[in-house]
Amino acid sequence: MTAQEVADRAGISRGLLQRIESGNPKCEIGVVFEVATIVGVRLFDADEATLSKFLSLSREKLALLPKSIRRKTRAARDDF
Repeated sequence: MTAQEVADRAGISRGLLQRIESGNPKCEIGVVFEVATIVGVRLFDADEATLSKFLSLSREKLALLPKSIRRKTRAARDDF
C-alpha cells in the first residue's frame, strides 16, 4: 500500500502522514492510532512473546527495504 493510499484510507493529508512517520509529537493521538491500525501495527499487545515475534518479523521486512530513496546531494561550493 502506498503512502497516499494510507493517507486516503485514514482520511488525512499526505503531509500529516509524513509527520506521523517522522514522530512529530504534535499529531493527534487518535489519528496515529488509526494509521497504525490501517498498516497493521498492533499497539496494545501485553504478551511479551507476541511482541518479540512481531518485532523480529518487522526487522526482517525492514532489512529488505533500501536505506534511502533519495540521492545524496552534493556539498555546495560557495568558496568564490
